Amino acid sequence: MKNIRICLLSLTLLIGVSACDDQFLVETDPNSVATSDYFKTENDALLALNGVYQSLRNNNGIAESSALFSEERSDNAGRNDNQSNAGEPFQFNDFSLLPSNTYLKTHWLALYQIISRANLVLEGIEKVNFSNPSIKAQYQAEAKFIRALIYFHLVRKWGDVPLITKTLSSSDEVKANTARQKKEEVYAQIIADLTEVANSPLPDHQSVANKGRVSKVAGLSLLGQVYLTMATTLASANRTANLAQAKTYLMSAYDKKTFGTLKEIPYQDVFDVAKKSTNPEIIFQIVYRQGDINYSSRIAANNQAQGETINSLRVNTGVGGNVKLDLVKEYEEGDLRKDFSIKYANASNVKDYFITKYRDASAAATANGYGGNDWILIRYADVILMLAEVNMHLGDEAAAIGFLNQVRERAKMPLYEASRLNAAYNSKFPTLKLAILHERRIELAFENHRWFDLLRFFTPTELVTYMSTKLQADYGAAKVSNFGLKDYYYPIPFDEYKLDPQKMYQNEGY
Repeated sequence: MKNIRICLLSLTLLIGVSACDDQFLVETDPNSVATSDYFKTENDALLALNGVYQSLRNNNGIAESSALFSEERSDNAGRNDNQSNAGEPFQFNDFSLLPSNTYLKTHWLALYQIISRANLVLEGIEKVNFSNPSIKAQYQAEAKFIRALIYFHLVRKWGDVPLITKTLSSSDEVKANTARQKKEEVYAQIIADLTEVANSPLPDHQSVANKGRVSKVAGLSLLGQVYLTMATTLASANRTANLAQAKTYLMSAYDKKTFGTLKEIPYQDVFDVAKKSTNPEIIFQIVYRQGDINYSSRIAANNQAQGETINSLRVNTGVGGNVKLDLVKEYEEGDLRKDFSIKYANASNVKDYFITKYRDASAAATANGYGGNDWILIRYADVILMLAEVNMHLGDEAAAIGFLNQVRERAKMPLYEASRLNAAYNSKFPTLKLAILHERRIELAFENHRWFDLLRFFTPTELVTYMSTKLQADYGAAKVSNFGLKDYYYPIPFDEYKLDPQKMYQNEGY
């Protein structure tokens, strides 16, 4: 991946709102460069920006193995092992999450580390004299996109969160910023950052050599999703105005696509390692390097169950990526996405479905499973289904169905008008809203969208009702009956809460 390399320079960062006390430790590393002295040239700024991109690879954040914090929170995936080291991960899907959960804290810190790096770059760039102002504006837009993306994860998972847009260089500054801000303020900052991205000189689409870098279409797509989320989840928001903004930005992203309709791109091609840099459906991805012990993807090998070879040449002795029977039953008969995305493993210690959506069984990936899969964060099928969603909310059913049908047609499924005449389909998805939610679930399964979709499609009370309809037999060892109003948000990690119980107040129910 050109230009996206690890920044080897040791940048000393203070992680915002991480636990600390009055014994604030300050040490000078003779092998490091103080951040105040680092930013001098355009290349310094680029290397630091690459460090922000590098932080996206952290699986405790939003990288390829971060499903614990999203997909496993939903009804798509999970785990049945609740013993030993698996006890804490099990809490996420069991809806028994404790504020003391160490995985929860690690996730929180990883997200704020990414924000801290972005803030550092945005401040440092101002110290550099750029020969071309456009390059400076592009770097700023890339850093602001990543900061906005991470705050979007934070605000949907925790609600009110600390809002930090500068580097923190002392214990006093850390303490002053150890306070939750209302989610409306967080969304306002996200909108401000992404609006700048949308108006920046970034290219509409990045070149093959620069895949993995932020593009203008990525900014437009995310901005549209943010407005859609505000319209459907914030009681204080102007729903109609936000829906209109969502439609504007999503349509702008859609109009910039370089293909005709979705059916031109086979579903399997979206995840084909050999086509990942040229596939026009992919808008933003975290790039991995096939065969590289340090920078390869492990998602194919890690999801493969014992006795199987479809994902990777690496032999796996585990159960693979767990798929809930609740999802398996939702696939329609003949849906090609089912056979591509999941498979039943017959091994005696498995006897269950595992995830096959991410595959690299090539010799180049080696028997160690060093795959070349990229982790896709935004793609056009997602944008198209959000356009179906926003048009449905705006009352334009014909437009909504048109976008929905693009996705169904690519999957070789009957169009919605015909499907709703089918008794089985109509029984499961009696409204256009549920039909769109179903299509998103099937199309985007295991891409870490499902939990956020549920938050957007249902109010907290409605979501409790929806989850209560799930059959325990289809959900696995985790108890779906544990789900309640408190589970709409995560608890604030205990170590963060105890820093200032008033300003870092706990979410209700924990």
